[in-house]
Amino acid sequence: MLNTLRFLIKHPLNRPNRLGALSRFMRWQFATRIMPYPQHVPFVNDTVLIMERGMSGATGNWYCGLHEVADMAFVLHALRAGDLFADVGANIGSFTVLASGGVGARSICLEPIASTFARLQRNIVCNGIDARTMAYNVGAGSKAEQLRFTADSDTTNRAIDGEYLGETVEVSVHRLDDLLQGEVPFLVKIDVEGFEAEVLKGMSGFLSDPSLKSIITENNASGSESVSAIMADHGFEAYSYDPFQRKLNLGGTGQNTIFIRDIVTLQDRVTTAPQFSLVNGAI
Repeated sequence: MLNTLRFLIKHPLNRPNRLGALSRFMRWQFATRIMPYPQHVPFVNDTVLIMERGMSGATGNWYCGLHEVADMAFVLHALRAGDLFADVGANIGSFTVLASGGVGARSICLEPIASTFARLQRNIVCNGIDARTMAYNVGAGSKAEQLRFTADSDTTNRAIDGEYLGETVEVSVHRLDDLLQGEVPFLVKIDVEGFEAEVLKGMSGFLSDPSLKSIITENNASGSESVSAIMADHGFEAYSYDPFQRKLNLGGTGQNTIFIRDIVTLQDRVTTAPQFSLVNGAI
């Protein structure tokens, strides 16, 4: 709990009102103890997230407005209505709701764990975005195969190739090229806990297409060099995003990296995007 409190106090979106962040945290802790069932929580503009106790990543959006402020704000500011967004490793759908609920973009989202996928579908339906969202209960990789995934690690579930003492499930894995069937997204988010390079190898059909402008990936020690090499080979450079100045800065971060190959278009988009309302202000 102390780590959570430190995180929300230091979070940049909470700096103007840290007491408000602490209040949201305490209200959540109290409410989910006396009413231990899914809660509808305000998110961005008129959207909501349906969350339950123990969802560490999702609850960060309630405590802080946007849990991953730079990446989430980039999705809001870079996309436009009608664009195609691919959410690989969607979890319960926070990024999908931002893209299709907040902005009005179309989304293709993948979540390999069946129980989490059911929660993703719940958020899609609750926000009325099912008409512009296609959700798949599969994983993404370099080839079609069956892989074993952890199933008890919330936002850090991952493909494994070895001994694991916790709960696991067999997952059908597909190439993004096959799932998208010729469509090219404007923006892709990949959050697959070290499997990013394999996902990129499975999207070679549209990775070189100039319509794909940006890819957000996690930085994982197990695959970051491979990811950087693949991105460089396709003309992408690493950037970070300052959502308060609406500025893309050359060079990634120690956490996630925004890869871009058309900086002029992306900088213009983030500069001219409207503001979005949050539980703790606007961005």
